[in-house]
Amino acid sequence: MSEMLRAPVEVKYADELDYLASVDTDSKPFSWRLSPRMVRLFVLGSERADGLDRVIPQKWFGDRSFVERSIVTLASDRGLLLIGDPGTGKSWLAELLAAAICRNSTLVVQGTAGTTEDHVKYSWNVSMVIGRGQSRESMIPSPIMTAMEQGVIGRFEELTRSTSDVQDALISILSEKYVSIPELDHDNIVFAKPGFSIIATANSRDRGVNDLSSALKRRFNFVRIPVVTNKRSEAEIVRFRTEELLRRHRIEVEVPPTLLDILLQSFADLRTAAAGATSDDEKLESALSTAEQIGVLEDAILHSQFFGDRALRAETLAGSLMGSLARRSPEDLAILNKYLHGVVEPRAKQDGGGWEDFLDGGRQAIAALS
Repeated sequence: MSEMLRAPVEVKYADELDYLASVDTDSKPFSWRLSPRMVRLFVLGSERADGLDRVIPQKWFGDRSFVERSIVTLASDRGLLLIGDPGTGKSWLAELLAAAICRNSTLVVQGTAGTTEDHVKYSWNVSMVIGRGQSRESMIPSPIMTAMEQGVIGRFEELTRSTSDVQDALISILSEKYVSIPELDHDNIVFAKPGFSIIATANSRDRGVNDLSSALKRRFNFVRIPVVTNKRSEAEIVRFRTEELLRRHRIEVEVPPTLLDILLQSFADLRTAAAGATSDDEKLESALSTAEQIGVLEDAILHSQFFGDRALRAETLAGSLMGSLARRSPEDLAILNKYLHGVVEPRAKQDGGGWEDFLDGGRQAIAALS
């Protein structure tokens, strides 16, 4: 694991998964490695009432019903589509579910404008085809086909970013549960084994890019992941994910509660301003998601570690926030400057403390970026 920049969930939490499997006495659907109850426990963490002799930490922060509905869907013969705004934890939840269910979260297709039907079904090893002809040995299965053959979970990220022909390729897989290989005369059908399913994710802001057909929608159960609005839950997410990201740098740091409050309040203020904007020019290009808060905090901590005195300060946090959110010039810079003078400055005069330093750091960052 120390040789991986980012270890898959099933590697990172292998000890937990082994432990849960050893105490799991419930029935399991298909070839699942854990029962639905244990899958939920792995994702949402253990409670005293679970009666375990070790604590399982919470890894995804959200409504319990979303996780339960996702697990129930995967235990049926339907695909699961997690849809929501950027940064709501869709991909993280998909990875956690795949790791808990089949101990393999790496069978992933990334949806882009360049994704082709071959990425969903199969392609060919050209040199082997030239030398021996087309055969099952010269075929290169896609991650989805591999998931079918093994009876495990395949993942499809950003489904609505892929073109309609790629999406159509999923329809027969999800409904018929097999893939035909017309190039072969024999052994030309790959059937899905029990346990196969697909977890797809879609960004709700990509609506209109490549909308899903009604036929494909019918093959999925939709679970909509909302933006986290509860300040306490969002603080837990930001703290948990930031600490995870910093461990790769072997950095253990305590984020001062006052600075975390400033970060959360700043994003809340900017979201409120965006909601009241009358045009796109009055909105930041950033989605202002929880994921972006995590990125801002990680950036500020690393800057403090490498170029400061290792203590996270409000000025550094402000600089990271301005640098991360100012993507357009002059539009975003004008919005951030207005926020500093219209919201942060009065708050600094009234509350003082970290807000004064945050204001100074924000002004310096705006000046440098202008």
